[in-house]
Amino acid sequence: MHKLIAGLALFAVGMLGVESASAAGLEIVLSPSDRDRGDGTIEFSLVNQSSATVSVLRWQTPLDGVTNDLFMVSQNGKPAVYTGPLYKRMAPRAGDFIELKPGESLNASVELSMYYDMRAGGQYQVSYDRMASEVIREVMVAQRGGVSAGLESFDMSRATTAVYADSTPEALDMDAGDDRASVIPLAATNSFVSCSNTRQSQLATARNSSITYASNSKSYLTAGTTGSRYTWWFGSYNSSRYATVRTHFNNIYSALSSQPYTFNCSCTDSGTYAYVYPTQPYKVYLCGAFWSAPNTGTDSRAGTLVHETSHFSVVAGTGDNAYGQTAAHNLAVSNPTKAVANADNHEYFAENTPARN
Repeated sequence: MHKLIAGLALFAVGMLGVESASAAGLEIVLSPSDRDRGDGTIEFSLVNQSSATVSVLRWQTPLDGVTNDLFMVSQNGKPAVYTGPLYKRMAPRAGDFIELKPGESLNASVELSMYYDMRAGGQYQVSYDRMASEVIREVMVAQRGGVSAGLESFDMSRATTAVYADSTPEALDMDAGDDRASVIPLAATNSFVSCSNTRQSQLATARNSSITYASNSKSYLTAGTTGSRYTWWFGSYNSSRYATVRTHFNNIYSALSSQPYTFNCSCTDSGTYAYVYPTQPYKVYLCGAFWSAPNTGTDSRAGTLVHETSHFSVVAGTGDNAYGQTAAHNLAVSNPTKAVANADNHEYFAENTPARN
């Protein structure tokens, strides 16, 4: 899935691009919009302050809308729940990058209330989450051959702001308890939107295989096994983290084997496998790369369903901290806590290709 930038976290490379900037570096700027509509709109700018042209992965900016949890939004220290989509993608292609020449900037308006639960209203603090993460710093060091000098060339000093959103209490009342209702075991049925008969059959097969994957993973963890399969994808053993992964796979298996899923085949993006909205179980949107993937094995259809199911808040609430086998394994080594919260680590543990004990 991600052979273009093996060994580096895709999120980080996405913002830094394929060329590193000179000492003046890149700058992220967030500011409240001058169009006060009470919808939490902010202005995003990525400015190339360097003397070199840089290539920026569009996914890791809100240029085309928000397709990952890109921001930290909170109120009085309490994070606002991300309700936007989470995408599983293929390796980036040339068209996925945009070039910034020296002095140029990339700008976008972002209506945060479309992607974060801001229905309570009031003042919210906002910062650019992916840019603030330590993995960015690690990749910057890697791009300099292990030399830490120049980390200040990534200017995050203005990558935070405050924004106001109107309260919408009627919306809070309307869907109160939706998540609770969704975890009640129902029939493991499949319903389809815009899916041909062939794709419906392929999805039924993929779901059955994903149940087998989840069952095998659940059995491994229920037995308390701590072999190389576990440590490769989730890092060194820790009883608390192990219990979390075990709970995750219990929930993944339960969802896949007992809940009604709705599969939507209307997405045609050839660079994307699938996406979900984490607060909308159990709806899965399948895209072009899903149909060209094998049913089982690495980055398979069955594995993708495990990946996407893990994203649902009522299942495991995973995010996308790293993409691809190399980055997922490196995350397990460097930060097991983040690996336990990463969807790809769950997928690769379940697919177990190549097999580990």
